[in-house]
Amino acid sequence: MDIFSFASLLGGLALFLYGMKEMGDGLMLLSGSKLKDLLGRVTSNPFKAVLLGTGITSIIQSSSATTVMVVGLVNAGLLSLTQSIGVIMGANIGTTTTAWILSLGTIGAGSTYFNLLKPSFFAPLIAFFAVAVLMFVKDEKKRNISKIAIGFAVLMFGMQAMSNAVIPLADSPEFCELFIRFKNPLLGLLVGAVLTAILQSSSASIGILQALSATGVVTYGSAIPIILGQNIGTCVTAMLSSINTSKNARRSALIHLFFNMIGSIVFISVFYSINLIRPFSFLDDSVGAVNIAIFNTLYNTLNTLLLLPFRNKLVHLVTCILPDGKRGEEVPEKQNVFGVLEKRFLESPGLAVAQSRQVACQMAKLVKHHFEISIGLLHSFDAQLYQESRDVEKHVDEYEDHLGTYMVQISTRQLTDHDTRILTQMMQSIGDLERISDHSYSIALSARDMYDRKLTFSKAAQNEIATQERALQDLLDMTIEAFCDDNLELAARVEPLEEVIDGLNDELRVRHVKRLQNGRCTLELGFIFNDLLTGMERIADHCSNIAVCMIELSQESLDHHIFLRSLKDSEEFHRMVRYYREHYILPEISTTDYAEQISLEETLANR
Repeated sequence: MDIFSFASLLGGLALFLYGMKEMGDGLMLLSGSKLKDLLGRVTSNPFKAVLLGTGITSIIQSSSATTVMVVGLVNAGLLSLTQSIGVIMGANIGTTTTAWILSLGTIGAGSTYFNLLKPSFFAPLIAFFAVAVLMFVKDEKKRNISKIAIGFAVLMFGMQAMSNAVIPLADSPEFCELFIRFKNPLLGLLVGAVLTAILQSSSASIGILQALSATGVVTYGSAIPIILGQNIGTCVTAMLSSINTSKNARRSALIHLFFNMIGSIVFISVFYSINLIRPFSFLDDSVGAVNIAIFNTLYNTLNTLLLLPFRNKLVHLVTCILPDGKRGEEVPEKQNVFGVLEKRFLESPGLAVAQSRQVACQMAKLVKHHFEISIGLLHSFDAQLYQESRDVEKHVDEYEDHLGTYMVQISTRQLTDHDTRILTQMMQSIGDLERISDHSYSIALSARDMYDRKLTFSKAAQNEIATQERALQDLLDMTIEAFCDDNLELAARVEPLEEVIDGLNDELRVRHVKRLQNGRCTLELGFIFNDLLTGMERIADHCSNIAVCMIELSQESLDHHIFLRSLKDSEEFHRMVRYYREHYILPEISTTDYAEQISLEETLANR
């Protein structure tokens, strides 16, 4: 091989690895948000788990990515160790899809029709149409598919360049001698494992082996041990990702390693024992890209069928190697609500966004629960519930810290427009949720203050606040449901009710001032009443912020004030406001106070 062929080999390898990465990243971007739902369907049925692992890996074209996600899900407590085994085994089968794609160019060589499958024909066409879509089409989904297609075309160009560059090696005695040495099963196993560990992709190392097979020097005897070693080497990625994780997550990575090691040992022991008794003549025959793909799929499928019945034994083995600690030594992963915010999911941004959304909804429901506790304290103070309010407030702050940090990390990754909208919405909304919790706690403080001072609102004030509470509870319920379900229709009903609540607040303040003037309310109770109204008004404002943010982002509106003004100018908005005003009516004031009430309202309006 001269320097020009060597340069072509390096360039082809670079294109091949880059194309594989781009295609994998594109597939992950397109399907990442659905992976959580797919993996959530894993049941105790091991065959379904194997099929799921095979399907997911075939889609994203990376067993390493699948196993890393599995390790993350086990670490987060979303997947049990036993459930993970089937998915891991299926990932080994799914990753063989790439080898079949790479072998397309060698199928039916010499046939005009099969020549259409060669990269030299279809790769340029794929690249042309994909680039055309990127240049002239605005639809995000089509553009993402085009990026995947470009990655695939680059991958094929790289494969073709490598195959052409290594053909001169067939005349190299040193190269032929090298592959003769690889017939030693242990040496071939080691080479395959090391190469794959360096590339961290069995698909990439299989592709390189298929490219080298174009020289005609690679035989079955040298290829088989290398393929077995490649399956072992791919475990390095999962092993590295399991560092600093829970024991079950480390156990799942070990299961991946032992599954491939045991399979290789069993195959080598049986295959080469038979070969000693009755030598296989085909071991010295040249192996092609298609035959490499066939053996790779056949081996991984048989290995899965062999070890799947012994999955519980694998669990027992890794449990013996990593035994459980003493009781209380390790907190179960399911008790850690933030465990689902796995850093490993950042490699699949769509999955990370889905996990963030799950935690954000938990935060929203916790905030809603906090408001209900606080309102309950106003009517019947309980020291234990007050302490729970304090604890919930601290927990909500933790949610904001963890979620905020995690979502900033997600924002640096490549995201679809949909995921970007969801992420932006959550990043803006968790601050509003935290402020709602703060104001809920301020209501709890007012309740404690009244309890400590033995103060009680008048019957009239209690009835008025009850109407405001009912409206605010409905507003918060509506906001949380719209936020968690991404329900824009429900979100559109929030702002009209917030407008009505503002009107109720103004009316309550007017009535409160009247009671102060008539001596029906003490100044001490007056301050508390005013604080309650302020807290409730702020909660309504933050509910409005969450709902308006959802609608704004869905319509790609950038100016909050202009959008809000246009929203309030609509006929539908005014119709809903009228409906809510009829639904939330304050108790009527006495007839004797009516004239004084009107006079007071006019005085306040003129200020």
